[in-house]
Amino acid sequence: MIPQEIAQFEKVRVQARAYLCLLLNRSIPNYLPSPDLKTIIDGIKILKKERIKVEALYVLNPKGEQITDNISTNPNIRSLKRGNHSGRAFYYRAVREKKCVITNPYPSALTNSLTITASYPVYDDKRNLKFIVCMDISLADLLKFAKPTSYENVFAIVGKISYSLFSAALLVVAFILFFQAASMIFSHGFDIGTIAINEMFTVTILLTLALAIFDLVKTIFQEEVLGQHNDKSKDIHHTMVKFLGSIIIALSIESLMLVFKFALTEPEKIINAVYILGGVAMLLVSLSIYLKATENRSDKC
Repeated sequence: MIPQEIAQFEKVRVQARAYLCLLLNRSIPNYLPSPDLKTIIDGIKILKKERIKVEALYVLNPKGEQITDNISTNPNIRSLKRGNHSGRAFYYRAVREKKCVITNPYPSALTNSLTITASYPVYDDKRNLKFIVCMDISLADLLKFAKPTSYENVFAIVGKISYSLFSAALLVVAFILFFQAASMIFSHGFDIGTIAINEMFTVTILLTLALAIFDLVKTIFQEEVLGQHNDKSKDIHHTMVKFLGSIIIALSIESLMLVFKFALTEPEKIINAVYILGGVAMLLVSLSIYLKATENRSDKC
């Protein structure tokens, strides 16, 4: 269940950060001439009235030391002692980025469940850091609040069914190609010497296309049906390279077969094989450009 919740969080992460930071920014004034702790606490009291369920609210000083008790409806959380949070991501990221941030889900020391912390740095009018306001929200409560509407759920279900049907159809095509290639091989029994060269080329093409389609089905089913998104951009990049590589290999074999065939039987048609070779060369150039472009992009990230 936990991996699924984390995957759901990644889908709503941007919206969650925008909403939580909006709440903090709207409730707590920033860049005042002399911001004081009372003003911050008054803003926190406003935050407690929001619809979203908050585990705890507390304030840190610029050194990461907690200077208020935990403000919470849970008495067990309120009674916990203050601490130094300078080594926690919600502190140093807010200080480093100088803006409201939210953390990845982490096991909370307060509740022992997965929690998200939104941290909001407060500055004076000279942009000197004065406080960091932190808001802890359980991952389960955040997902309940940010869950999609009924219409989005319907579209998601329809999308999964559609991708499942397309995946099944493509999988059938891949198996048909595979069994067609296998039948061509085993139709000769153990008499390998009777297998014609053009049949071997055809079998290779069929197997290559079957493998490419199978890889495509696997990626579509994992990402769109099962929702396994470890690193979507890398997965798509890997699938694109594999699929294009399979197509290039298949076309190269086809053009090579045509060169031999036309050289022996119809030399005047050999130009057709040359056209296919030219297409293969263009695909190779395009794939090289794509690989170079994605390599440069990943270096910048």
